[in-house]
Order: sequence, then structure tokens, then C-alpha cells
Amino acid sequence: MTAMADTVSATGLAARVENAQKIYGEGDAAVHALAGLSVKFERGRFTAIMGPSGSGKSTLLHCVAGLDELTTGSVFIGDVELGTLNDRQLTLLRREKVGFIFQAFNLIPTLSAAENITLPLDIASEDPDQAWFQQVVDTVGLGDRLSHLPTELSGGQQQRVAAARALVSRPEIIFADEPSGNLDSTSAGELLEFMEQAVKDLGQTIVMVTHDPVAASYADRIVFLADGQVVGELHDPTQDSVLDMMKQLGA
Repeated sequence: MTAMADTVSATGLAARVENAQKIYGEGDAAVHALAGLSVKFERGRFTAIMGPSGSGKSTLLHCVAGLDELTTGSVFIGDVELGTLNDRQLTLLRREKVGFIFQAFNLIPTLSAAENITLPLDIASEDPDQAWFQQVVDTVGLGDRLSHLPTELSGGQQQRVAAARALVSRPEIIFADEPSGNLDSTSAGELLEFMEQAVKDLGQTIVMVTHDPVAASYADRIVFLADGQVVGELHDPTQDSVLDMMKQLGA
């Protein structure tokens, strides 16, 4: 009965972390970046992770995304526990089920916007689903810029290409680490609106680390960390409610 309930509950989750510890160093020099943390990320939701410097938010993101390993505890993408996978299986899972958007756009300068968007599929020797590609491109709002090289695009446009690249393979979940951190306020707003739209209109799941209350207010839910632990949550946030919560937590 319990196993069935666990299976049913897991179907609504894109990822989850259970009793996660991440320790860097040893002995007196040991740093507990994650201290027995547990958190769930629902499918089709936009979750922001916030907390002061050193709270463990980037460590959490990297461990859930399979870019780093926990010291103890478990990470699941869907119902797959990352700790049970070998390096090849983990690489395949990241390629097939995970998308990434980072501060650095990481676009190939000699490829057009369209070629950069389909690059993950090209590497996997897969043809893009043209209907889905067009839907993503329409959502990105770069339909008239697809033939342009990255140097011919603004910073905001380049970051939206990077976001579309993360979407085009239909990953189970997209991880974004301070994605608007290097953008001006206008470009940042364009990117965050796109991410919000990708969740609402395309059913995408996004988990984003940010220190910016404005960026966090685009999310459906905010998870607040301190000292490697979850210390609060906020649903349907506004800029004011984010700031109030940060004051309460001393962030």
C-alpha cells in the first residue's frame, strides 16, 4: 500500500531530493553545504531557490542536475535515482531529460541561432520535432532572427536562444543558475517572461537559482535556503512578498 502511494505521488514530481548532505573538505575544515535537506519539485511548475551567499542554493542545483554528487542522501529525476547510475547512464539522462540555462550563454559563435537551438539534438543524431521546434521558436519570439549569428543578437536574444536550446529536446526539467544575472533589466525581463511562458504555455518544469527578488517573483514558488537547509517557502510570490520573506529570514 505504501509503495503504491509512493509511486503515485512520485508521478507528479519532476525531481526530488531526500536527506541530502554535501560536505566539502574533512575534519575541522569540513563545510556542510547541504545539511540533510529534502525538497520536491513538481512537474509543470516554476520554482526559484533563494538564500544568502553560502546557503547551498547552487550546490543544491548542481546536485539535482547531476553535475555534482551528494555525500549522502538521494536525488531523483522523475523516478530515477541518480546515485544508481554509472557515468554513461548519467550522461545519457542529462542529455535526454535535463536542460540547462546558465549565466554564460555558451552559444557556438559560428552557428546560427537555429543551429544553436538544435545543437543538443544534432549531437544526439536526432531530428527535431518541427512542430515543437516552431512552438518553442514562437514562444521565444525570435522567429525573424533564426539565421543570425550570436554576434548579431543582443544579450537578451542570445540568452533566449540558450533557453530555447534547453527546451527543444523536451527535457523533464530545466535548471537555470542565475540566468538573468549578466543581462540588463530589459533583457532580463524578456528572458524571465519567456521562462514563465514556457511553464504556463508549454508545460515545462523550471528550477532557477537567483538572488534577485524581481527574478524570483516570476516563479510559482520560492524555496528559501539557509545553512544548507530549507527554512521557508513562498507560493505565488510578488516582489514585495519576496522582500518581506527575505527580511524575516535575515537574508
